[in-house]
Amino acid sequence: MKRILPFLSFLALTATPALAGASSWDLDSAHTVSGFQATHMMFNTVRGEFGKTTGTVTLDDADLTKSAVDVTIDASTIDTRVPDRDTHLKSKDFFWVEKYPSVTFKSTKIEKVAENKYKVTGDLTMRGVTRPVVLDVDGPSKELKNPWGQPVRAVHATGTLKRSEWGLTWNKALEAGGVLVSDDIGLDINAELNPHVAAKSADLKADKPAAEKSAKK
Repeated sequence: MKRILPFLSFLALTATPALAGASSWDLDSAHTVSGFQATHMMFNTVRGEFGKTTGTVTLDDADLTKSAVDVTIDASTIDTRVPDRDTHLKSKDFFWVEKYPSVTFKSTKIEKVAENKYKVTGDLTMRGVTRPVVLDVDGPSKELKNPWGQPVRAVHATGTLKRSEWGLTWNKALEAGGVLVSDDIGLDINAELNPHVAAKSADLKADKPAAEKSAKK
């Protein structure tokens, strides 16, 4: 096992539907990495990541403790650079992706601990089990423009969890004592945020029938 970041990656701010003066942002899955790490053989650190993390973040810049995060990780995209190990991690011994294809995180509370640093608490659901997780969050950064003029913000989050609390209990005892894989898992999430596009997509769908009619005439 290794760094999620998963679990998400991340922020977590109170889950409130629509906040006055708040802005909505989508996780840029091409530039978001949900990483994890575990100790192997009681000493060596092994790392991995999930290839697809999506979600929406609602930011209230006037008071970031009133923001909200909803993140989904595609568990089938786990990658530790060893195919056989990845297959095992996708099996019933660990994530059981056939039955539980996603890992989700929904924020429930956020506390400011220093300038641009927050403690974010949220519900992490994995293998059908939901338990609270606390993430240490740096950010979000100030809004910047990428070379194509698109606004971008960034967030970095870290945390730890005990995998056994979500039913990921597989292990092997070592002859010299201890176990093959640590119960403690480190999380490391790096995320880029782009302006939310749901409204724009809805507009395009609404315009489609009219455009099709016009083409048929």
